[in-house]
Amino acid sequence: MNYVYILIAMILALLIPIYEAWQDDDIWQKMLAFASIATKTSIMMLVISVLRDDWSIGVVAVIILSVGNAGLMLLAHLIKRLNEV
Repeated sequence: MNYVYILIAMILALLIPIYEAWQDDDIWQKMLAFASIATKTSIMMLVISVLRDDWSIGVVAVIILSVGNAGLMLLAHLIKRLNEV
Protein backbone atom coordinates (compact mmCIF):
# COMPACT_ATOMS: atom_id res chain seq x y z
CA MET A 1 0.00 0.00 0.00
CA ASN A 2 2.94 2.34 0.58
CA TYR A 3 3.91 1.98 -3.06
CA VAL A 4 0.68 3.65 -4.11
CA TYR A 5 1.63 6.76 -2.14
CA ILE A 6 5.06 6.80 -3.76
CA LEU A 7 3.54 6.60 -7.26
CA ILE A 8 1.02 9.35 -6.42
CA ALA A 9 3.88 11.56 -5.21
CA MET A 10 5.77 10.86 -8.44
CA ILE A 11 2.75 11.82 -10.53
CA LEU A 12 2.35 15.04 -8.54
CA ALA A 13 6.04 15.82 -9.13
CA LEU A 14 5.41 15.22 -12.83
CA LEU A 15 2.78 17.98 -12.90
CA ILE A 16 5.30 20.70 -11.98
CA PRO A 17 7.21 20.73 -15.31
CA ILE A 18 3.94 20.31 -17.22
CA TYR A 19 2.71 23.55 -15.65
CA GLU A 20 6.03 25.25 -16.42
CA ALA A 21 5.88 24.20 -20.08
CA TRP A 22 2.30 25.45 -20.35
CA GLN A 23 3.12 28.81 -18.76
CA ASP A 24 6.35 29.84 -20.54
CA ASP A 25 6.80 30.85 -24.20
CA ASP A 26 10.57 30.41 -24.41
CA ILE A 27 11.48 27.34 -26.47
CA TRP A 28 14.43 26.42 -24.26
CA GLN A 29 12.29 26.47 -21.13
CA LYS A 30 9.68 24.29 -22.82
CA MET A 31 12.26 21.76 -23.99
CA LEU A 32 13.86 21.62 -20.56
CA ALA A 33 10.45 21.03 -19.03
CA PHE A 34 9.76 18.24 -21.52
CA ALA A 35 13.16 16.69 -20.76
CA SER A 36 12.27 16.77 -17.08
CA ILE A 37 8.95 15.08 -17.85
CA ALA A 38 10.74 12.36 -19.83
CA THR A 39 13.21 11.78 -17.00
CA LYS A 40 10.52 11.60 -14.34
CA THR A 41 8.41 9.27 -16.47
CA SER A 42 11.31 6.90 -17.04
CA ILE A 43 12.11 6.87 -13.31
CA MET A 44 8.46 5.99 -12.67
CA MET A 45 8.76 3.20 -15.23
CA LEU A 46 11.85 1.88 -13.43
CA VAL A 47 10.01 1.85 -10.09
CA ILE A 48 7.03 0.06 -11.62
CA SER A 49 9.29 -2.48 -13.32
CA VAL A 50 10.98 -3.28 -10.01
CA LEU A 51 7.64 -3.58 -8.22
CA ARG A 52 6.22 -5.87 -10.92
CA ASP A 53 9.52 -7.73 -11.40
CA ASP A 54 9.21 -7.08 -15.15
CA TRP A 55 12.62 -6.18 -16.54
CA SER A 56 11.44 -5.55 -20.09
CA ILE A 57 9.76 -2.34 -18.86
CA GLY A 58 12.99 -1.47 -17.05
CA VAL A 59 15.06 -1.85 -20.21
CA VAL A 60 12.76 0.54 -22.07
CA ALA A 61 13.04 3.03 -19.20
CA VAL A 62 16.83 2.86 -19.29
CA ILE A 63 16.81 3.49 -23.04
CA ILE A 64 14.56 6.51 -22.53
CA LEU A 65 16.88 7.79 -19.80
CA SER A 66 20.03 7.41 -21.87
CA VAL A 67 18.85 8.50 -25.33
CA GLY A 68 15.59 10.41 -24.95
CA ASN A 69 16.86 13.65 -23.45
CA ALA A 70 19.71 14.00 -25.94
CA GLY A 71 17.29 13.87 -28.86
CA LEU A 72 15.03 16.40 -27.19
CA MET A 73 17.86 18.87 -26.66
CA LEU A 74 18.98 18.41 -30.28
CA LEU A 75 15.45 19.18 -31.42
CA ALA A 76 15.37 22.34 -29.27
CA HIS A 77 18.65 23.52 -30.78
CA LEU A 78 17.34 22.87 -34.29
CA ILE A 79 14.13 24.81 -33.60
CA LYS A 80 16.10 27.72 -32.17
CA ARG A 81 18.32 27.83 -35.28
CA LEU A 82 15.29 27.79 -37.57
CA ASN A 83 13.75 30.72 -35.69
CA GLU A 84 16.95 32.77 -36.05
CA VAL A 85 17.04 32.50 -39.85
